[in-house]
Amino acid sequence: MGMSVTISAATEQDAEQILKLQFLCYQSEAELYGDYTIEPLTEPLDSIRGELAAGGVLVARLGDEVVAAVRGSVDTDGTARIDKLVVHPRMQRHGLGGRLLIAIEARLGGSSSVKRFQLFTGHRSENNLQLYRKHGYAPVSTEVVSGRLTLITLAKEAAPSEYAASA
Repeated sequence: MGMSVTISAATEQDAEQILKLQFLCYQSEAELYGDYTIEPLTEPLDSIRGELAAGGVLVARLGDEVVAAVRGSVDTDGTARIDKLVVHPRMQRHGLGGRLLIAIEARLGGSSSVKRFQLFTGHRSENNLQLYRKHGYAPVSTEVVSGRLTLITLAKEAAPSEYAASA
C-alpha cells in the first residue's frame, strides 16, 4: 500500500527541501511570464530559515520528502497573508494544493484577530486562479508589474468560528 501525504508545521531541517521545491515549482511561472529573475527563484536560503523561525510555514510530506509547502503570516490589521503555495509537479492536480490552503487558513484563522485572507498570483496563472476561486477567493485588486506581468490580489473574509475549532 502506498504512503499517504501528511501536512504539518515545517521545521528548520525542511529549509533546503522547501527552497529546492520552490525553485522547481516556479520554473513554470518564470517560463509563463518570460522572467527567470522572479523572487521565488532568487530567494536565499536564509530568508526561508527566517520564515521557519517565525513559525508560519506548513509542509506536506510523502514519507521524508517535502512535496508541497505554503507560508503565511498575519498583519496587524487582521489580514492573513498566504504566500508561495507550491506543490511538486508530480503531485499537482490531486487536491494537495487545496488541502494545504485549507490547513494554512485553519492555522492562521485560529486567532480572532484575523478578519480576512489574502494572496496573489499572476494574471496568466490560470491553475492558481482556479484553485483560489474554488476556495472562495475573489479578485480585489490588480497591479501591473511589467508589460508581461499583472499581479492579481485575491481575498476572502475569515470566519473565525469556522477555523477556531480546527486549528
